[in-house]
Amino acid sequence: MKPTGLHILLTYQCTFECDHCFVWGSPRQSGTLSLKQLREILRQAEAVGSIEWIYFEGGEPFLFYPVLLEAAREVAAAGFRVGIVTNGYWATSLEDALEWLRPFAGLVGDLSVSSDLYHYNEVVSFQMKNATRAAERLGLPVGTISIAQPESPQQTCPDGQSTAALEAVASSESRIMYRGRATEKLAKQVAWRVWTEFGECPHEDLREPGRIHLDPLGNLHVCQGISIGNLFRRTLKEICAHYCPDDHPVVGPLLNGGPVGLVERYALPHGNTYADACHLCYTARLALRERFPETLVPDQMYGII
Repeated sequence: MKPTGLHILLTYQCTFECDHCFVWGSPRQSGTLSLKQLREILRQAEAVGSIEWIYFEGGEPFLFYPVLLEAAREVAAAGFRVGIVTNGYWATSLEDALEWLRPFAGLVGDLSVSSDLYHYNEVVSFQMKNATRAAERLGLPVGTISIAQPESPQQTCPDGQSTAALEAVASSESRIMYRGRATEKLAKQVAWRVWTEFGECPHEDLREPGRIHLDPLGNLHVCQGISIGNLFRRTLKEICAHYCPDDHPVVGPLLNGGPVGLVERYALPHGNTYADACHLCYTARLALRERFPETLVPDQMYGII
């Protein structure tokens, strides 16, 4: 495996507790990386040789601003491209947003700001507007992430919100993936399909992952909640070099038959219909956690706070 992107979950803590969140982000969550740990991760990322981008995500990474800033500086100095994903809670005014972002000018190659009806009470939040304007003034590449409502594959422009701002959101709008908290909060709002339709994973390249996800506990995920090793026990280079997807107890069945293959491989009880492939996969993984306690981790990814 030769990933080009390492997505670091700096913390599980978040200012919000969104219904769609597949990492169960919450103000009550635990798990945050220290600067010492981040420096070790950086050293290991350099040893892999194929990684180009390092992203800082959450939860909400700006909650640990000094650590985020210093880590971004050191990652950029090491020659990696830096990305940050944030909900923009800190952009309470344009003036404030400029101060929050100014130290990142010249360091960050991609700033992604979430704005939708899960995070705020309007699709195009004033936080997103302030963050975007500030980033543009500082020369920071910026984009938006927006997740559509279950009943609406595309957002419509509420009264008083600019068409240009909405178009910026719509350009990166995505459908919900019904895993994590969305299985409890949102799945019942959509029409379900027969479970046998979900014979492949539609979102991740599990055989040759271009990106991998690292959580604050050291777990390395090919998809959030499916670990292929722990970086605090084995090096990132070793984990990548020895990754054998067909032999992995969860990835192997998913490659051979998607979520349906996972259910059939372990003869799991199941319903007749599910909201989407992620819904069936997540439900199957919940049933398998006791059987594969080192693989289907951590508790935070499965709603245990």
